[in-house]
Amino acid sequence: MSSCQQLFDAGAMMDGVRLLGRRIAAHFAGTDRKIALVGIHQLGVKLAGLLHAELKNQGYDADLGMLDITMYRDDIGTRSMLPRIHETVIPFDVNEKEIVLVDDVLSTGRTIRAALDALTDYGRPGVIRLAVLVDRGEPEFPIRADFAAFKVDLPAERKVLVNFEAVPGMEAGIFDVKWQNKQ
Repeated sequence: MSSCQQLFDAGAMMDGVRLLGRRIAAHFAGTDRKIALVGIHQLGVKLAGLLHAELKNQGYDADLGMLDITMYRDDIGTRSMLPRIHETVIPFDVNEKEIVLVDDVLSTGRTIRAALDALTDYGRPGVIRLAVLVDRGEPEFPIRADFAAFKVDLPAERKVLVNFEAVPGMEAGIFDVKWQNKQ
């Protein structure tokens, strides 16, 4: 059994979501184009939904989409099990759109590289920014988060686990962020 330690609880995570929402709204303030949040399956979709609600609470309207990157991953042929493919839903024209790509954790940058490939198959966005709940720093690709709620410095052998759970009485049901040793 691997050790596991909580990094952020539900309260800190909600504060992080609010902070991300404020930073995104401030960054795009004054633009005449509507922005879109595009969550990367799976946990990026949940975070994008939370950010969408937060932006709406601040009076900022944004489009919302979800992106599956399974077939764009650079490890697709090396996996022992067939990956589960999720639905991509982009209900708006991405051409010239100001897009915020959303994921739970920025680690190596490989997921984001795949997401950029997948997203640009739908058109040519005007701007793509990256929002993450947790930025581990030092990715393998030249990719960085434009908006991050938390920055953590953990050894490479540790994995960051974001947990969104259904909790009665909480709209989003945010639970926690932990790290555990990779197996």
